[in-house]
Amino acid sequence: MLKIAIYGKGGIGKSTTTGNLAAAFAALGKKVIQIGCDPKADSTINLLGGKPALSVMDYMREHDEEPEDLDQIVKKGFGGVLCIETGGPTPGLGCAGRGILTTFSLLEDLELFENEKPDVVLYDVLGDVVCGGFAAPIREGYAKDVLIVTSGEKMALYAANNICKAVKNFEDRGYASVRGILLNRRNVEKEREKVEAFAAEHDLPILADIPRSDDIIRFEEQGKTVIEGDINLPISQVYLELAKKLLA
Repeated sequence: MLKIAIYGKGGIGKSTTTGNLAAAFAALGKKVIQIGCDPKADSTINLLGGKPALSVMDYMREHDEEPEDLDQIVKKGFGGVLCIETGGPTPGLGCAGRGILTTFSLLEDLELFENEKPDVVLYDVLGDVVCGGFAAPIREGYAKDVLIVTSGEKMALYAANNICKAVKNFEDRGYASVRGILLNRRNVEKEREKVEAFAAEHDLPILADIPRSDDIIRFEEQGKTVIEGDINLPISQVYLELAKKLLA
């Protein structure tokens, strides 16, 4: 089972990247689970036709109890991808990372992985603050590999550096390690050079160079990934090649 946590600064295109990568794995015939670990609960929306999944935390607020069946919190999206959103607390109340910890515990109780036997599990995790629940995918052994999404922008690289530090703090415990960098271009000056310098400093490969694409925006407005929208587009091929590389 390939278990990957995808981290990055908020707004860097992490969820778009994760959703398209999930769709690419599915297009290659793999059984995929995508778990959105962000209070916004919008990680899987483009796999679900633009309709957000009911998050675990929202389910528990609405029903005042934990779900007893996976069908209550899991929705099937494009390519059969199983979509789960952790959600978060009522705005202004509680810890945002608590939703992740609660969801992970619940998924263990419901034996998600034992029952579904996925080939690939993707965790889409907010990377601005790598603490508490947001560090759970790397420190609790859920994910084996970490991918860091960044552009050449200063704050994106700053967040990427913090993520590298957080992962390194747990490396002696046999937890996740950073597998590589995903350059999600914003077309800033000397962008490739800046990200190459960062990658070299941390001895990491750049696994994908994702160009800015109007096709991504066009299909997101339709509630789709580009893989679903048109698998033959050049941007779709970037995600497919990344999926193949990760499987290899």
